[in-house]
Amino acid sequence: MTLLTGFGSKVGLGARVGRPLRPRERAAVHTDLPRTDTTPYPARHLLYPLRPVSRFLVRRRWDMGVHGEHRVPQGPVIFAANHVGASDGPLLAMFAPLPVHALTKSELFGGKLGTFLLHSGQVPLQRFGADTAAMRTCLRVLRDGGSVGIFPEGRRGDGEMRRCHTGVAYLAMVTGAPVVPVTFFGTREPGGRSGSLPPWGRRLDIVFGEPTSVEQTPWPRTKEHVHATTVLLHRYLREQLAAAKAETGRRLPGPLPAGDLEPDPLTATTVSELGEA
Repeated sequence: MTLLTGFGSKVGLGARVGRPLRPRERAAVHTDLPRTDTTPYPARHLLYPLRPVSRFLVRRRWDMGVHGEHRVPQGPVIFAANHVGASDGPLLAMFAPLPVHALTKSELFGGKLGTFLLHSGQVPLQRFGADTAAMRTCLRVLRDGGSVGIFPEGRRGDGEMRRCHTGVAYLAMVTGAPVVPVTFFGTREPGGRSGSLPPWGRRLDIVFGEPTSVEQTPWPRTKEHVHATTVLLHRYLREQLAAAKAETGRRLPGPLPAGDLEPDPLTATTVSELGEA
């Protein structure tokens, strides 16, 4: 099993990156296991028109720096981002070079906010237990040539990618879509709480790293294979995080205040499995 740093050598769906799928090809990939031919595509009617308006408004509040947009290939793409603060998800949806359907914790999908998130194409995720509906929705998007966003750490924290859940590896293995690392800087102040926003006028940086991919793997995919691929991707995401720090000269904000770290399933790989402290 190898991590492929050039995404042009993938097989299957990945070999069709760069042009729209023909109807017959689209029908074929949706009948691969797990099937997605009856899975609805997320709503998009707010996602597309709101992106330019939102970028304009955000730039009036913060000094935005976006780096590495030229590294992002045409869809399908999996954006794998570190998670520092509450604004990371919205900023990914606004500033990614491609419209993004991001996995978002299901706790946020209540009331008017939940309605807005659904109509802007975001995907609710039950973080405790296997959420097959969320995974199928993401597969539907990728198989149709779209892009999804995922926060492999599973929760907000110091953003150092010390943990990596298996979702990013699973999506990459099923579809062969390239994984683009994303690093956020400045979205939470040092010592700031999980839900805090940076002060008005602060510099925020988003770095899109070098894409990578793993070999597309037909069904059945074993837990051991998914775990081993997660370890490989975790190591690569850590390398790209270091590269983003070097590119921008930025540092991450450090840990959350005591008692502010959300619970999270103990199913992620950790830096100890990478041979790191």
